[in-house]
Amino acid sequence: MQITFFQGICLALMAIVLGIDFWLEAFFVFRPIIVCTLTGLILGDVQLGLLTGGITELAFAGLTPAGGTQPPNPVLAGVMTTVLAYSTGSDAAASMALALPFSFLMQYIILFCYSSFSLFMKGADQAAEAGDTNTIVKINVICTVLIAVLYGVIVFLSTYVAQNAMRSLVDAMPSWLTHGFEVAGGILPAVGFAMLLKAMLKREFMPFLLIGFTISCFLSYSNVLPIAVVGLALALFVYNLDKDKADMISKLKIEAIEEDEEDGI
Repeated sequence: MQITFFQGICLALMAIVLGIDFWLEAFFVFRPIIVCTLTGLILGDVQLGLLTGGITELAFAGLTPAGGTQPPNPVLAGVMTTVLAYSTGSDAAASMALALPFSFLMQYIILFCYSSFSLFMKGADQAAEAGDTNTIVKINVICTVLIAVLYGVIVFLSTYVAQNAMRSLVDAMPSWLTHGFEVAGGILPAVGFAMLLKAMLKREFMPFLLIGFTISCFLSYSNVLPIAVVGLALALFVYNLDKDKADMISKLKIEAIEEDEEDGI
């Protein structure tokens, strides 16, 4: 399907907002599941956005920026996965694999910006020594605006200007290559979960992993809502347990202090 000029502008404006959020790590609305859903809403196919968002979010589950480290860009991955599925009619998994080059492109652009913005640091240090907060604010605003413009331009060029070229490329692909992208896209969510578990898998979390694995593999259900409800219940249980434990420790500390004061008197 064809993406109109108005839709291209809306996608660019959306990318500007989400790109700033990713740059500042403010509200985490840059996650693929949100990006894809909003993209689907702009393109008039929310169901497609939810479908592509689910599979892209799984693939990017373990990828998050830490310090100066930049993972493949989730904003471009989410936008282009939905756009490719919409404009070329390709499978969601294959679209995600095809969208990865755009994600890598934005990753390299962000890294280039990190290096380039170091030129502002001397001025920022001088402003900090002089207590000139206005200059510091101005430097941060300039850097953020440059990032926002880059997001908008790249998304507009990728979604609207290059859509015919992308459609021709996908149509020219042989069936075995398209199937290969589908297989690769199907494997990526497993890789994302593996990266997430590498950081989060601890002995105290093993029971919850086994509960979720048992529910998802051996029980029949029409949608994933039951698993989500069980996960929420377990999260509330652990939260309340930790809160009660913290309250008990605090109470014991207060009692110990009061006993020390009485002994001192």
